[in-house]
Amino acid sequence: MASVRGDATDEMLMVRYQRGDRDAFAELVRRYKTPVFNFVLRHIRHSNTAEDVTQDVFLRVVQNAAEFKHEARFSTWLYTIARNLCVDQLRKLSHRRHPSLDQPASSEDTRPMLENIADGHPRASVERSVASGEVANKIVEAIEALPEDQREVFLLREVANLPFKEIASITGVGENTVKSRMRYALDRLQLALSEFEEYARALR
Repeated sequence: MASVRGDATDEMLMVRYQRGDRDAFAELVRRYKTPVFNFVLRHIRHSNTAEDVTQDVFLRVVQNAAEFKHEARFSTWLYTIARNLCVDQLRKLSHRRHPSLDQPASSEDTRPMLENIADGHPRASVERSVASGEVANKIVEAIEALPEDQREVFLLREVANLPFKEIASITGVGENTVKSRMRYALDRLQLALSEFEEYARALR
């Protein structure tokens, strides 16, 4: 049974959960808890609050399970819930000062963004470690500086790993608009990283 469930699509698991299969929901949580948390963290910028919002995301899945349509993509539905909760949370916190992204809750918080950039360079040295730390700070600063619409698309693409078509559905704009926002976001990040040429090239 476990192997069948492991091969099941997200949509199949959601239908099973609608029919009362709690193990199917547990599998969905296993698949999406970490990517959803990473996505929420980039919006909320505080790990404890991001954990609470992530829990709320899956609570909403439970509460609204009956509303999920069989022909819909689960990931689109899930990240729409996550996005809306992030927007609500940021509105609540709008009168407060947000923690800066250049001071993540832990060193692991920044790792998902850097894996494709920092890996693949085997020459270990103190200088390279320092450079990696500098570019890490530069990346998170540049991401925070992006216009909200561009940052949102960038996070959905790079953190949630969603296709442009799904991002368009989640954000409510056309796919071409989504692609343009992503291109502008990458251009801004490349410019911000221009002093680190080898890392900037990795974003192209």
